[in-house]
Amino acid sequence: MAAAAAAAAGGARRGARLSLAALLALPALALLALRALPAGGGEGRPGSPPPPPLPLPPGLREELRQRRRDLRRLAAAAAGGGGEEAAAGGLGCGDLSLATDVSVLGWGFTKVVARAALAGGGAVALKSVHGAGREVRQCVQRYGAPAGCRRLAAYKLLKEVTLLRRLQHPGIVQLRGQCSGDSGDPETGVTAMLELGSPLEMIQLLQTPWEERFKICLSLVKLLFYLAHSPLGSIVLLDFQPRQFVMVDGNLKVTDMDDASTEELSCKEDNDCTLDFPTKSFPLKCSAVGKCEGINEKKNLFNAYRYFFTYLLPHSAPSALRPFLSDILNATGDLRYGINETLKAFEKVLHLYKSGLYLQKRPLHLKDYISLKGFRAVEGEDYKCWPSYSHLGCLLSVHSAEEAAAICSSQSQCQSFILTQRRTWTGRPLASFQSSLADLIPDANAVVYIKRSASSGERL
Repeated sequence: MAAAAAAAAGGARRGARLSLAALLALPALALLALRALPAGGGEGRPGSPPPPPLPLPPGLREELRQRRRDLRRLAAAAAGGGGEEAAAGGLGCGDLSLATDVSVLGWGFTKVVARAALAGGGAVALKSVHGAGREVRQCVQRYGAPAGCRRLAAYKLLKEVTLLRRLQHPGIVQLRGQCSGDSGDPETGVTAMLELGSPLEMIQLLQTPWEERFKICLSLVKLLFYLAHSPLGSIVLLDFQPRQFVMVDGNLKVTDMDDASTEELSCKEDNDCTLDFPTKSFPLKCSAVGKCEGINEKKNLFNAYRYFFTYLLPHSAPSALRPFLSDILNATGDLRYGINETLKAFEKVLHLYKSGLYLQKRPLHLKDYISLKGFRAVEGEDYKCWPSYSHLGCLLSVHSAEEAAAICSSQSQCQSFILTQRRTWTGRPLASFQSSLADLIPDANAVVYIKRSASSGERL
């Protein structure tokens, strides 16, 4: 359905710039695949003045009042909290009017998301209210007032913009700007312009090296630590799912904040503070001020455990690190750790991994290799290992040449390995393992290590 809408949108715009009005009408693209909304508040005949707005039903007026109140409270807290707010400048309606190559990426309960190329280079994600989304449709079914229902949905997008302006962290997608259209009403027709990312694909992540999966989990823990201690207080992600995250330049970022909450659950006694999940429940304490202690932090942490840690942390981890990872999994799965303790545990694993202290004492293997400095092998397809940084061969992260020699000695196919200046995000070198003595070419930044047994009788 999304692909059809995107294709239709792309065909209509091929080779031409979009007008500002067209960009602000992005939610209408979704109507190609969805039923039209019920009548009520439609347009009059061409050239005739618009009909006067119908009075809103009392229930809808109350919902609008509540969302308006919540937005004003959040905006006041954002204006009065500590820390720096995002720059007030950034992209605006002028930049949006010059954007080209717009295509719909998808839509959800409330919003539709598109990609657009900026006139000055680069691209952004555009978020606007999904006029045919489930939230608006269900609202129209209840109240029969499409315009009021779109305004109700717009408050969620405005809330997200307010949060993104205030919260600055590498794990939160950046707000690049916004445009409220030409109506002069900031509560309707709003389009948020965000940093563009790619969807988080868990299946692909499971096939990546452990070091990259650990990076994803560590990034998530740092984000949750920030949310627990944010300038707005402890923030919970109510709709915590992998689909709410994107990857930007290899880094994990949360991209949907409209369902985030800065409120902690009110209570009168401890029994009011049970944190329920599909498979587990956790009793929490009711504080003296009538709030469930740490409920936002703990909800985020357990969701991180069940959606990310259990899948990404243990598999193919270095054997010496597995006891530390098991401790993290058990402690977060039982909520014995808070976010502070979890971050400390992750940083300990990172230190052990980067320093090489995790390496168990083993026989030295590097003495069994001849080293040739200033050379590397001609790149080509070779034997494969898992999980490799290259689909063409066996490319692994190592702490040192000694660890690479131990790996090569443990693999029957391996006859040599090459170390270059290529590094992973932890600063560890990448070693390419080879099954034969390939042709060597000069490279001042590389060293080739060849098994003595393989080199015997060969002319080097």
